[in-house]
Order: sequence, then C-alpha cells, then structure tokens
Amino acid sequence: MRRWSPLVAVCLGSFMFIVDTTIVAVALPSVAGGLHTSLSGLQWVANVYTLVLAVLMLPAGSLADRYGHRAAYLAGLAIFAAASAGCALAPDAAALIAARAVQGIGGAAMAVTAFSLIGAVYQGPAMRTAMGVWGAVSGLGGAAGPMLGGALTAWLGWRAIFLVNLPVALVTIALTVKVIGRGERAARPVSLDLPGMALFAICAGALTAALTRAGTDGWGAAPVLAGLAAALAALAAFIALEPRRRHPLLDLRLFREPAFSAVMVCVLASSAAFACLIYTSVWLQSSVGLGPVRAGLALMPMALATFAVSTLSGRRVPPRVAVGGGLLLSGIGCALQAHLDAGSGASSITFGLVVTGAGVGLMIPAMGTAVMTAAPPERRGTAAGAMTTFRQLGQTLGVAALGVLFQNSPHDTAAGLDRVYLAAAITGLTAAALAFTALRRAS
Repeated sequence: MRRWSPLVAVCLGSFMFIVDTTIVAVALPSVAGGLHTSLSGLQWVANVYTLVLAVLMLPAGSLADRYGHRAAYLAGLAIFAAASAGCALAPDAAALIAARAVQGIGGAAMAVTAFSLIGAVYQGPAMRTAMGVWGAVSGLGGAAGPMLGGALTAWLGWRAIFLVNLPVALVTIALTVKVIGRGERAARPVSLDLPGMALFAICAGALTAALTRAGTDGWGAAPVLAGLAAALAALAAFIALEPRRRHPLLDLRLFREPAFSAVMVCVLASSAAFACLIYTSVWLQSSVGLGPVRAGLALMPMALATFAVSTLSGRRVPPRVAVGGGLLLSGIGCALQAHLDAGSGASSITFGLVVTGAGVGLMIPAMGTAVMTAAPPERRGTAAGAMTTFRQLGQTLGVAALGVLFQNSPHDTAAGLDRVYLAAAITGLTAAALAFTALRRAS
C-alpha cells in the first residue's frame, strides 16, 4: 500500500477539484432560493470557477516549476480549502462568485502538478498504471459531481457541497507531506507573461459575460455587443503579442501543426457533455419535480458509464480511435436525449446519458496521449498546459453558450433543453469527424 500512497494523495486532490466543476449543477436551484439570485448569477457560480482555471493553468505551471511541484500542490490545496470555506459562508451571490474564483486559483495549482507528481514517483509500467487510475478517477469526478451535490444538498443544504472539501483537503495535505518528496525546482525559472495573462483573461471573461447576458438581454443589447468587441480586441492583441514574448503564456507555433490544432478543437468540444449537466439539472428539478437526491441519481448513469469505460479502455485503444469514437458516442448520446416534451420524465434521458458517459470515458484518458503525439517533443510541456486550459475554457464557454439556447424558452424548459442537447450533439459529431480525419498522425 505504501507504494501507492503518493497516487492516493494526487487522486484525492484531483478528484476534489474536478468534482467542483460539476458538483454545483444539482445544487443551483437551492442556491438560487437561498441567495435570491437569477439564472445569470447561477451561471457565474458555475462559470467563474472553470474560467479562472482556464486563465491560470499555464502561469500556474510556470510557478510550479519555479517553487517546486509539491509546494505548488500543497499551496493549491490550502487555497482551495480556504476558498471552499468562503463559499460555504457566503452571505450573497457576489460573495459566492468571488469565493468560487479563489477556488479556481487553488484548483489550477493542483491541476498542473498532478502529472508531474505522478511522473516523479512512478516509472515504466507502474507509471502507466498510475496514469490509468488517475484518468479513471478524474473522469469519475467530473461525472459524479451532480450525484454528490444532490445528496449533500438534500441532506445537509447547499453549503455542504463546499464544506465537504475541508476534511478531504486536510487529509490530502497531511498525506502529501508524508509520502511525496520535495522534488526539484527549475534551474532557471521562467518569467511570467503578465501581459499575455491579462489579455487572455479579458478575452475569456468578456466572451463569457457576453454569452451569459445574451440569453436574457438579446444579441443586440449594448453590454453584449461591448463584451463581444472587447473579447475580439483582446484576442487580436494576444495573437499579436505572444510571438514577441520570450516566454509566452501560450506558444502559438504549436497551432501550425494541423494535428495539434485539431486536438485542441476536440478538447473544447469534449466539454459540451459536461456543460449540458447544468441545464439538465434545472429541468429535472423545475419541470420534472425531482429533489436534489433524485436529480443526482437520474444523472448517475453517465458517471457510472464514464468510470467503467475509462477503466476498461485505458491504453488499449489508439488515441485517434478513442478521441474520435468518444466524441461520436458523446454526440449520439446527446442526440438521444433531445426528444423531451412536457410529459417527459427522468427515464427519458437515461439511455442517452449512458451513451454520453461511455463517450466521455473513452476520450478523456486518450486526450493527453493525442496531444503529446501531435506536439513536437520539445514543446510537449506547453502542449499539456494548453490542453488543460482549453478543457476548462470549453466548459466555461459551453455553459454560457448553451445557456442562450436554454433561456430562449423561459416557460418551457423541455424545449430549451432539447435545443441544448441538439447543439451539444452537433458539436460532438462535428468534432468526431475532425478527429477521424485530422488525427491520423496522432494515432
């Protein structure tokens, strides 16, 4: 058991920060009632966490190289625990959103250090086994979040979904200190690209804000147009600036490789299935009339399928087949759920959730391999950071963009959810076609 204690420490932290990307899905109606906020406010409770994760993944990697990956992991755990306490004690929506943003800071530090900590402890077959277990736990964390959130919300109230992080974080900190060595720091720490960070944050934040407002105010509203303009201007400035930076936040030369660009599109698209969970939960509780626990149970087939497939597939399926096949199944699963009406119940989406979960379980473990294969060897570290950044950004933008479709029918959530599923299905199927055609060299 002692041999696998470091893996337990990494998996505990990873499971915790990944669960928090989706655990709020089932709790949102209860949060709305407790804090008297709107759907736009609820979207920010979900979105600000993944948005901060996306913005800080790459700079967090630089800081981890500078101060040591174990130290960064421990700091991330401490920040995450403190922010979770802040979420649980939040008196209003603004305080909750701010605490969720701080959670994202800790989550970014934990996310970027998981691979390196496992790689520092395990080699050869043991590392492959460790990575497989970590991938399965990570997939389960994202899919099981709604079930855990529903149970905690029903039994202890919505604040419990954040309080539960405190004992887990304390145990993980103690275990990490005991079983994981300090490791080495970078001989020449890389300077942070602060201008690049600022422009990337403005672009992602403004685009997310514009999409969120578009659902309630319409596309022609001044705040929406201003947000879109700010996002476009920041993106243009970012693209112009990064090639001139000695140590850029994101090495844009990676995107000259068609296979790498295709993988990044697939990573973005892979988040659509998780983004749907927010609106599925709202439908289950507001239209079907389920409580948080039953709503969580209704979403559990996706979690079980994700865990089973990710555990069984492992490294046996070539990356191109796993990524393309996973996106295909995910798209088909979303399409199978897009047949709802006023009389539909939770069982109407069960089979589609199983198919979607199988797709997620197939593609998530293979994404890393596909990225590493598509990127030049000398830039694989940056490529790994880009993958985690795009994954979180995809979920953030997915929740915001799908929210526009969902809110088009404020009095008919089934119709709104149908549009959400159809958009997610089109996204998955299109990305699957891209994966099968463009990732041949990454197979």
